[in-house]
Amino acid sequence: MTDAQETAADSSLRTTGGTPPDDAESSATEAPIPLLEPREGIPPVVTDEAALARVIAAFAAGSGPVAVDAERASGYRYGQRAYLVQLRREGAGTALIDPVACPDLSGLGEALAGVEWVLHAATQDLPCLREIGMLPSSLFDTELAGRLAGFPRVGLGAMVEGVLGFVLEKGHSAVDWSTRPLPEPWLRYAALDVELLVDLRDALEKELERQGKLEWARQEFDAIAAAPPAEPRKDPWRRTSGMHKVRRRRQLAVVRELWETRDRIAQKRDVSPGKVLSDTAIVEAALALPPNVHALAGLNGFGHRMGRRQLEQWQTAVDRAKALPDTALPQPGQPVTGPPPPRAWADKDPAAAARLSAARAAVSALAEQLNMPQENLITPDTVRRLCWEPPRVVDPESVADALVAYGARPWQVEQVTPVLLTALSA
Repeated sequence: MTDAQETAADSSLRTTGGTPPDDAESSATEAPIPLLEPREGIPPVVTDEAALARVIAAFAAGSGPVAVDAERASGYRYGQRAYLVQLRREGAGTALIDPVACPDLSGLGEALAGVEWVLHAATQDLPCLREIGMLPSSLFDTELAGRLAGFPRVGLGAMVEGVLGFVLEKGHSAVDWSTRPLPEPWLRYAALDVELLVDLRDALEKELERQGKLEWARQEFDAIAAAPPAEPRKDPWRRTSGMHKVRRRRQLAVVRELWETRDRIAQKRDVSPGKVLSDTAIVEAALALPPNVHALAGLNGFGHRMGRRQLEQWQTAVDRAKALPDTALPQPGQPVTGPPPPRAWADKDPAAAARLSAARAAVSALAEQLNMPQENLITPDTVRRLCWEPPRVVDPESVADALVAYGARPWQVEQVTPVLLTALSA
């Protein structure tokens, strides 16, 4: 770390979501320092087993938490796989690993077993890290820590600048990380992303402790680390942008056929589905139900740049949907597994609507008092479910038990049970 980095890092929190520490009052007025180069320079990208073995040995011998980040190629490639993994640990320095050349990083994951991993927005990176054999047993999420501590802006750049006084380079977060070889400016950006992550973690830990929220944060981090992989989404085609315009079942079938055809092509070509056919085009075709290729070519998204063969494959999908018997057509909407939409509560169950209104107001007031977003205090879905179907006997124990059944952590149960009990009893 340079002298300038040492000075700013030592100043700890420059600004906080709550009341800043005394030393932050003066440092908050200092100009942030641009962070232009990793302290040991840009490390070579690990692309073979021998280099990977050296990294594993170095990180196993390191000390303290390990900063971890991953870069994907969202919007360019199919799926959310990792195309670069960055790590930094005291005593080991920074490593940049190419998971395309080294697709099995389970050995590295095993070497870091029991070590706390520091990630920013962990739920975004953990799925792609899991695919290559890396999964933490314990973690510290600096974005979530920022939310719990009440920071108004919790992006990595904003947090590093507000807490440590450095400006991280911007501009490469949304590039195509599947590019090979990766340009040097991108690698510099990637190395800097983990440069101060442990420093940020240490400062946020102190701030959470100062606010009396450190144990709450630990419970949240443990829940993320222990969470199983997400279940595959049911009927993912229903999330097509603009679906609210599609009303008839035959039109829904066209959306489904076009979406599934697009998905197969995108997966085969390893490109983002949006690069194969836009959501706008899918919805246009569903609404128009074109009778032939000529009519299809006149719709938005199927213009003159699309070849005859491509147009024919999309028209074939439309024709398949048009030929389906009524019994095979998708139903409008999705099966509701929880309460109905809150806008319908006043008609269906006025008492439940009153409970929900009181509960929302109470949770909002408590979140403001605790200086954190409402959704981090308790999920809106949990509040809705509890208000729609409250315990038969409303008392502290029954409300707490219901919150636990819905997945609330102990600290959340302790904080919200009193205010929800009052709302449910009103």
